[in-house]
Amino acid sequence: MGAPPPPPPPPGPANPAQAVATGLLNLSCLGLGYVALKHWKSAALCWAATVALLVVALPADPDGIPLGALVAYGIFLLAVAADGARRGLRAAPEGLALPGRRGLVLPVALALLLVVPGGGSLAYGAARDEAVEQALLDRLAAADAQVKQSEGQSFTSVESTYKQALATYQDLGTEHAGSRAGKQVPDRLATYYKTVAAPYDKKDYCSAVPALKHLRALPDTVDRKLLGSLVGKADEPLAESWFECGTRTVGLAGAETTAGEHLNALLDTFPQSPFTQKIEPTLRANLSERDKKLAVAPCDTATELRRFDTTVALLPITTFAALGRDTKGAIQRGDFACGIDHFKKKEYSEAVSAMDDYAKAYPSSPQTAQARNVAIAAEIAQESPAAGNKVPSGATADGSGMVMVVSNDGPGEVELLYTGPVTGRITIPACATCRSYSTLIVPRGGGPKPCSGPSSKYPKRTLTLPPGNYQMLQKRDGTGASSGMRKPSTTKIESGYSYTNCLYVTSGF
Repeated sequence: MGAPPPPPPPPGPANPAQAVATGLLNLSCLGLGYVALKHWKSAALCWAATVALLVVALPADPDGIPLGALVAYGIFLLAVAADGARRGLRAAPEGLALPGRRGLVLPVALALLLVVPGGGSLAYGAARDEAVEQALLDRLAAADAQVKQSEGQSFTSVESTYKQALATYQDLGTEHAGSRAGKQVPDRLATYYKTVAAPYDKKDYCSAVPALKHLRALPDTVDRKLLGSLVGKADEPLAESWFECGTRTVGLAGAETTAGEHLNALLDTFPQSPFTQKIEPTLRANLSERDKKLAVAPCDTATELRRFDTTVALLPITTFAALGRDTKGAIQRGDFACGIDHFKKKEYSEAVSAMDDYAKAYPSSPQTAQARNVAIAAEIAQESPAAGNKVPSGATADGSGMVMVVSNDGPGEVELLYTGPVTGRITIPACATCRSYSTLIVPRGGGPKPCSGPSSKYPKRTLTLPPGNYQMLQKRDGTGASSGMRKPSTTKIESGYSYTNCLYVTSGF
């Protein structure tokens, strides 16, 4: 058997400086105190703990090393420092790794304590700062991508995306102003402005309005120093867009309210703008163009004029009262022209409705008499197309001409419409003792014949009609014993004659 290992050297006297040195050497994160004491297992444990910390810490994260890892490692360092000091207090000189240089141990320990942990901290801090810079640059790139992604789309559909990018620029430019990313924010905001304002550059004024309103409000959410020359840059483009969109869409279906809102916004926000001064003359020119269109497309234009009037009514009355009156005058002309157009196109039902509405809406108009006559002729033309060959004038029977006495030999009130050289209608009261005549029985001998009773029996009206051909329509409401009827007829009035016309009712029973 071999010789037993030599016994450990006896402990030396207490050496506080040596204890402090070994403890400090262990605080170096490298377990050098244990190395000096030749306590290799403990030194290896220190090395393993430091490697574990490096695994957790690297690569450097913007948020730094997790607090739990730092606390655990700090506790570990304090423990090994205390243990190293305990072991080094009475370590025999010959048991030290550098027995001949014991005087250097404490200064070396202090130097290493400064160099290793301090240098490591500085290196890690630099790496962490770079990680923060990269994270901020990544945020900047993400915001840039959001702006690029939204380019060319309707601002209202991507407004939330734009605002997310804007919030990022604001944070980078204010909270991280000194970073590489923060210093690029002003240029990014210039690109942001150009991207959002693209519809204005393309003269798409209506699409530009919400975008420019957003850009004009940027100083409310973004630091003015970051915006620089962008502050107030959207004012004039917004004024122009409000003007152009408002004046170009006035009269279009569905744009009545929005056109008024745009023009009112311009009036309220930029009262001194040259675009504000152009609103009234531009609308008046627009009205004049539509007035001219009445000769080409009267019904469609009349509808446009009503929409135009809706917009004008939303504007300040003190400024636009005269334009409002002129618009209503154009609408009146349009309503009349539309009724005439329906008549000429043989759209008689529409002509009746349009002219009846005109007569009710404008009872004192010089054209109301003609409107009533056109409605009468159109109603007759639905049964007798010849009544639609000529647009009737406003002429009515004036007491001169040939006499025509019209009697009613039938139950119920009867209305007679006529059109020719003059146009009109008369209503003849019901004949209380009259009945309808059967078409199935041919009267013989003294059998009842239509209109064969004494003249005094029948209610009657007298017309004086100028000579000419007349289209007539008899309209009789139904009674309990007979149904309603509409019967057209043609009559020629010649000079020197008087005429009688007896109206009666037939039935198949």
